[in-house]
Amino acid sequence: GETPRVALREVHAVVAWVVVVANALAGLWALGAHWLEALRRRELWWFTIAAELTIVAQVVLGVLLVTVEDREVPDFHAFYGFVALASVGIIYSYRQQLAAHRYLLYGLGGLFLMGLGIRAMVIGPTG
Repeated sequence: GETPRVALREVHAVVAWVVVVANALAGLWALGAHWLEALRRRELWWFTIAAELTIVAQVVLGVLLVTVEDREVPDFHAFYGFVALASVGIIYSYRQQLAAHRYLLYGLGGLFLMGLGIRAMVIGPTG
């Protein structure tokens, strides 16, 4: 038989949950590492990078939906996506200045990114 085609919109909806859960877990892990030295592992940074890359993937999917499939989206839905993307860069840019508080920066940053993802989902791609 024919393989069912997965709509780009469905992928965008699933990746939204991946963004929220991954950044929540990364943020909680980093916050935990602030207090528990045992959690300060190299894997935390790999997981954080992966979680933040889900935001990049999600923004690319959203842009494809708007450009390729000519979808209409509420301004604030797109706004939160781009704010999340910019926030990744801002968090990264503060890593040297806040080196003594790195785990708090990435912990609170991860939870902030999770919140932006939730807000974009609540607004929804259809308003």
